[in-house]
Amino acid sequence: MFGSDRNPARDAGRVSTAGMVLLPIQFTWPHGGDDVSICGSFNGWTELVRMSQVEGCPNVFKAVCAVPHGSHEYKFFIDGEWRHDEQQPHRNGEYGIVNTFDTLPVPAEVSQHQIPAVILNQTIPRISEEDLRASRYQISAFLAAHTVYELLPESGKVVALAVDLPVKQAFHILAEQGIPVAPLWDFYKGKFVGVISASDFILILRQLGNHGSTLTEEELQTHTISAWKEGKAHRNGQVDGHGRPIPRHLIFAGPGDNLKDVALKFLQNGVATIPVIHSSLEDGSFPQLLHLASLSGILKCVCRYFKHCSGSFPMLQLPIYAIPLGTWVPRIGESSSRSFAMLRPTSSLSSALNMLVQARVSSIPIVDDNDSLLDIYSRSDITALAKGRAYTHNLNEMTVYQALQLGQDSNSPYEPRTQRFQMCLHTDTLLKVMEQLANPGVRRLVIVEAGSNRVEGIISLSDVFRFLLG
Repeated sequence: MFGSDRNPARDAGRVSTAGMVLLPIQFTWPHGGDDVSICGSFNGWTELVRMSQVEGCPNVFKAVCAVPHGSHEYKFFIDGEWRHDEQQPHRNGEYGIVNTFDTLPVPAEVSQHQIPAVILNQTIPRISEEDLRASRYQISAFLAAHTVYELLPESGKVVALAVDLPVKQAFHILAEQGIPVAPLWDFYKGKFVGVISASDFILILRQLGNHGSTLTEEELQTHTISAWKEGKAHRNGQVDGHGRPIPRHLIFAGPGDNLKDVALKFLQNGVATIPVIHSSLEDGSFPQLLHLASLSGILKCVCRYFKHCSGSFPMLQLPIYAIPLGTWVPRIGESSSRSFAMLRPTSSLSSALNMLVQARVSSIPIVDDNDSLLDIYSRSDITALAKGRAYTHNLNEMTVYQALQLGQDSNSPYEPRTQRFQMCLHTDTLLKVMEQLANPGVRRLVIVEAGSNRVEGIISLSDVFRFLLG
């Protein structure tokens, strides 16, 4: 067993993990001590892994170790003495009485970066490929058989803006109406030609901010929405041989379109809202704006239909850590193909806007020094800058905390505002996550560690539909 004298021959017998998918296992010692470590067959009995005391629980120590699948033995090293935990499975082994556990192979479709620390002896649930395909087929068939008509509310209002409206005025309207996006109407062409969203305002503030250290109301007043869109096309190289902007087709849906096609339209175009437009004429003239569709509305239809028969769909009962879903915080020493950004309350607003654009995400968790969730900054929060003309300030000098305070009536100390964001645990089932995301206004869930609220990942509506539709 591991000792103070390192034996090269013994180290040569160390477990090789090359080419293996390692599962992070959380070990717990609940019996106190001052110096607590763990060692086991998963590291060849050659290394003591120090365990950390759990805050608020002085007798509880935890550690996470990367473990390949298979059967393993382990023991604890407590204040210089080897011990086992009698409350965990144990048996007589080469090193006396040792604790034991088994792990199953990680499903091939699950990225090791998304698997959080699994509590000891908790195996990853699995379903067969046949069951997965069958579940996806039935959900796909349901969506294909239902139309956008089912998303239309009995009553409500939809705000549209004219393309010749000044940017400043459009900015204030979105803030006053509490909406992140609005379709654009061109009176000259007699049709809807696009949308303006919080993302446009992020780019506007970044672009105009290059003209000086602060923004002026005059600068925003001189920029109409159409002028901004044209300038954006030039900056992105979206022009023809004569230097004219290439017309972009409006992404919209008709009330008779099936929900599967609309869901795919969301995913393929990377948008959060799609106008529902109807015209009784064949040429599409005199269009009527009926609704602004979202993925949450489509997901609500899915949940309403499948909730009472979820027992027939094993896929819906899987915990989210067992399926390829969402973006997860990489473990120490590992890289991730998808960036995961987090902010501190003292981060500058300009850095937050840059991260939203560069990471191509709709929101960023705000965390404390322990990476515990405090709040979330979303693209839609940019409209709060209209309050008190805060957009005229230097964005490098404004913190994320100050920007979020613009949306509050009080100047109370910084506290989590749970009504602004929704959380889930990595052990929550796919169905539970879907039901949370189906609520109006919810676009993503922050995955947190139970108790500490330490951020583990984030799941968006788009992530769910990519998984459901395969």
